[in-house]
Order: sequence, then C-alpha cells, then structure tokens
Amino acid sequence: MNYEQIAELEERRLVPTYTRLPFLAVDGEGCYLYDDQGRKYLDFLGGLGVNALGHAHPEIMAVLRDPSENLLHVSNLIYHPFQAPLADELAKIAGLDRVFFANTGTEAVEGALKLARAYGREQSPDRTGILAVENSFHGRTMGALAATWPEKYRKPFEPLPPGVKFIRQDDVVHLKRNFSPDVAALVVEVIQGEGGVVELDEEFLKTGEELCREHGAVFICDEIQCGLGRTGSFFAYQRVGLNPDIVLVAKPLAGGLPLAAILAREEVAQAFHPGMHGTTFGGGPLQCRLALKFLEILQRPDFLRHVCEVGSYFKNQLLNLQKELPVIRQVRGQGLMLAAELSVPGKEIVQQGVEAGMLFNCTQEQVLRFLPPLVIERQHVDQLIEVLRSILISVSRIEKKGVRA
Repeated sequence: MNYEQIAELEERRLVPTYTRLPFLAVDGEGCYLYDDQGRKYLDFLGGLGVNALGHAHPEIMAVLRDPSENLLHVSNLIYHPFQAPLADELAKIAGLDRVFFANTGTEAVEGALKLARAYGREQSPDRTGILAVENSFHGRTMGALAATWPEKYRKPFEPLPPGVKFIRQDDVVHLKRNFSPDVAALVVEVIQGEGGVVELDEEFLKTGEELCREHGAVFICDEIQCGLGRTGSFFAYQRVGLNPDIVLVAKPLAGGLPLAAILAREEVAQAFHPGMHGTTFGGGPLQCRLALKFLEILQRPDFLRHVCEVGSYFKNQLLNLQKELPVIRQVRGQGLMLAAELSVPGKEIVQQGVEAGMLFNCTQEQVLRFLPPLVIERQHVDQLIEVLRSILISVSRIEKKGVRA
C-alpha cells in the first residue's frame, strides 16, 4: 500500500488522536528516514526523543537479530538473565538503589506517584498531596494527567485524581508557601520538554529539594525526555547538582522498544510491598537486553562529549540565526534538546520543513523543538540551519507584508 492508501485507511479506522506528517516512512538509517518514494528526510524529530542512536543502529539491530536468544516474554513471576543487570546499571548511574520497570513514561509517572503516596502514608495518613509545576507535562494517563499543567490536556477528562497543586514556574515564594506536612511529593522536569524546552531555575529546583528533605516529602525528577544523555550528561538533574529520591526514565532506554523505569532511593522503594504494584510487559528480556546495549554505548568515553560538542555548535548556530532573523524570539535548551521560540505559529514551518526533507516538530504553538539522534554531526546541523534560514526568511517577508497591509 502506498502513502495515499495508508492515509485513507487510517482516516477511516484509527481513533483520531494524531495528526501525521504527510509521508509514509518505510526505512531508516542513522539520522535519516526514507519514505515509500525513496525520498530522504534528515531527522531532528528523533521519534520525540526515542531514537537517541538514530535508525537501525548496527549494534541495536545485532541484539534484535541475535539467534542465540529466544526469550521474548516470561512474565514477572520468573527470573530472566537481563533485568537484574539492567537495574544494577541504572541504579549505579543514577546514584540510587532500586528499580521498577514499566512500559512507558506515563506508566512510570503513575508508579512514582503511587510510591510517593505509599511512602507518605507510612509517615502520616494525611501525607498525600502532590506538587507539580506550571507548564509541566508528565503524561496522559489519569494520575500523570492530573500532574500535567496545560488545561487542554486535562479538561476533557475531569474529574481527575485529586490532591495535585501547581506551583508557579521558578516562583520560590509560591513554592515555600504551598509546602506543608501533607505534601507527599514534588515532581519536576529539570527541562520541560513538551512545555517548550524550558529550563527550570536552579534556585527553584534546589529549594524544592531542600523543602522535600525538611518536610519528609519525596523529590521526583521526571527525566523521561531530558534524561539518558539527551542534555550531554546522563541525567539533566546531575547538571544542576540535585539529589532526587525518585528518577523516571523511558523514551530511548530500550533503543526503540517500549521500556520505562522508576529509580528510587532505598527507604522510599521499601514503601512498595509484594502485590502493591505491577506491570505485565515491563522489564521483558528483549527490552532489557536492548537497554543494556544502549547504556553500554552511552557510557563509551567520547559519546556524551560528542553530544555536548555538537549540541553547543547547534545552539550557537541557532543563536546566530536569531541575530539574523528577529522572527526567532529565543533559543533554549541543553545538549541536543533545543528549541527556537518564534513570534509566529510554527505548524506551517514544520510542514515546510518536511517538504524540504527536514523533520522537527512544534510545541506550545510557536516553539520549534529539536530532539535529533545523539549521533548527528555538525554537517547535519548546518543542513538544518540552511533550511530553517530559507523558511524563516520567507515567513519574515510575509509577516512584514501583512503588517504593512
């Protein structure tokens, strides 16, 4: 079936939750995707942060094709050789103690909120409150959605689980005023991805951690988008010098297959007892083998240095473009999690990027977000910048004409 046939069939059969880009992807290699017409696209979308090693990474594909392993699923009632070593590796990298494996980021958030409340109730039956931050995005299941800020995501599904209060972004006074003995957890994204690649203020984050220590609450860092090498360090919280009680990871962990994890401090993790929480597919043999390979690659001596160097070059190129073109209001982000906020809507610019063979997306209506494979090179950045320059010059001219008219 070709693109038109697939698009028509999806239109009739799929629940209408997604707006697709107008091409049919049939192959991928490195930083490139290919459509059914053989056209090549340079991928700065990166599967929304999942494809950290690009497409068809040879070492990931070798694990998938390894004929010596036949285990796909055994259930969490049976040991297999890969889950414990993966938990050990993740715990060491994060500086935490225990791991619970799940399938998706939103499932990890659900589990973390349950764990925080279970831990809180051990101290006091009233310690159930959750503090989240304005502009946050933690997921689309009911508990995670309750801690997600934009009303457009929450409103259609209310009533949501109660007990969540939102703190004004980077407002230390507001944070202190709302911290009380009934707070079970504060959950933050050090860099808010869906919120437009917004870095939270360091003083705000450190104050949040201190208040959690002072009140016996759990400090949760949601690293689902900004973690696992994306910013040039293993975790974004490490760049700020934070010590969370719970860390959440997902997107790139299993090299493209679904796998998420809750990493927790020993004392907090012990609040879960057998039967209190579970999952069917989380931590399966194949996903864990892939994740072990992903972490091995991530920890090679030059890998994160490459992310920092190319990320820095990329950000500087965006800043140079901002000097040329006032339509770019602000450039934000760390490593290879970057964004350009525009003074105009971004969706049409995304479409023009696709036509030029360049993939990226738009969030917050006017923010172009870039989450490329971490293996991109400077030459790929240069190609993107040239396409963006061409599109934004055209947009700027149209805007000027519109203003004059």
